[in-house]
Amino acid sequence: MVQGQKAGERIAIIGSGGIGGYLASQLHAAGHDITLCVRTPFDKLVITEADGGSETTVPVRIATDPAAEKPAKWILVTTKAQDVPSAAAWLEKLAGPDSVVVVTQNGIEHEERVRPFLPAETQVLPAIMICAVERLAPGHILHHGHAKISVPQGPVGDDFAELFAGSAFEINGEDDFRTVAWGKLLTNAMANPVTALTVRRGAVFSDSQVAELARSIGREVVAVAKAAGAKLSDSDIEGPLARNAKSPNSGSSMLYDRLAGRPLEYAFITGAVVEAAERHGIDVPVNRTILALLKGASGYSLDGAN
Repeated sequence: MVQGQKAGERIAIIGSGGIGGYLASQLHAAGHDITLCVRTPFDKLVITEADGGSETTVPVRIATDPAAEKPAKWILVTTKAQDVPSAAAWLEKLAGPDSVVVVTQNGIEHEERVRPFLPAETQVLPAIMICAVERLAPGHILHHGHAKISVPQGPVGDDFAELFAGSAFEINGEDDFRTVAWGKLLTNAMANPVTALTVRRGAVFSDSQVAELARSIGREVVAVAKAAGAKLSDSDIEGPLARNAKSPNSGSSMLYDRLAGRPLEYAFITGAVVEAAERHGIDVPVNRTILALLKGASGYSLDGAN
């Protein structure tokens, strides 16, 4: 592939987990100047492909001090949604009136999370990621498959897409971004809690009772999504199940956090469904039950210790 017309842009990526690391590798491949903004430094960024095991070391700049940074044209926020406040110092130093902040997180209220930390003139672009990645260790990312980003259709989305010319990513401009965002939330709400609570990867969905539980979750999400104006139906539920069945060794971000004893992103996945359901007067008993279990498990190791 040829490098894009916007090759050489200065891009800051906040967060060095699976998504942040893989985005850094692909934007570097497209010819850009990449800075990874992290809390804890590491020696190098390495991407391993699960399909074939090829390994690539990516030369990117690692930054740990927000005060030392200058404004960037493009800022990609790849932290977990609940960690946005901890990224405030980065946003306040990196974002200027001409910057674009791209929020590549789970959930449905992307701009609302970052807006309090940005100048009024800074543009915010919500982004929906379809990219199966796993952080094996600091700076070491395993890419299981997929590399797709959806953004709202428009000039800013077009400029963002140009950044990835020469990379493995497919960038889609969506005229109905609300439906796309709710579609991703449907997938996440079915897969993330089930894998985290069972502590199993995609193969767990081959169990018929587990699959039916996921369908029950999905039917509630679809009802809420439709009330929120998204064009989803119950026919959209089988797709996520089929994708998980085809990737039995692929996990979820919530599973990886559960295995590491980290806080779970429940408030922005299942919690987002429950909150929206309350606004629209819809009963979601399965998701409420799942939310209670996720809250109880969040931040604890598998042996039950803090």
